Amino acid sequence: MGTVGKKDMDALDNVRLGMTAEHIVTVTSEMTVGYFVANMPQVYATPMMILHIGMASGSAIAAHLPEGFVSVGMDVKVRHLAATPVGRKVRAFSRVVQIDPKSVVFDVEAWDGERKIGDGTHRRGIVDVLEFEKRYGVRQLATSVA
Repeated sequence: MGTVGKKDMDALDNVRLGMTAEHIVTVTSEMTVGYFVANMPQVYATPMMILHIGMASGSAIAAHLPEGFVSVGMDVKVRHLAATPVGRKVRAFSRVVQIDPKSVVFDVEAWDGERKIGDGTHRRGIVDVLEFEKRYGVRQLATSVA
């Protein structure tokens, strides 16, 4: 992929081990596997858990990246341990555990009340938005509602 430039290294200067964030949602029918796949139960879908873990991870470091840089998901290794029905609150939690030249690794967990429903790791790459747009021919990245 090329060499790591000083600009890329500088983008992580303010990111520290131990930084955390969480993302809390109430499970809706649109977040269930049954919403996406016919004849499946109306319980919190694994891809939604991955989305919410990714959102928590991005939030943990977003304010510490320089102007013009964002983090993007690039690797997820999670276990979905238990079903969560519609109406329950899910708390996705993320903590920085490793900082590499162009990416950050997080330990992640998802909780339904006092019950752990998921855990694993998530890696996010750090990208310069303008360079990313040029390289992949995309327009402005969508802004998050979180």
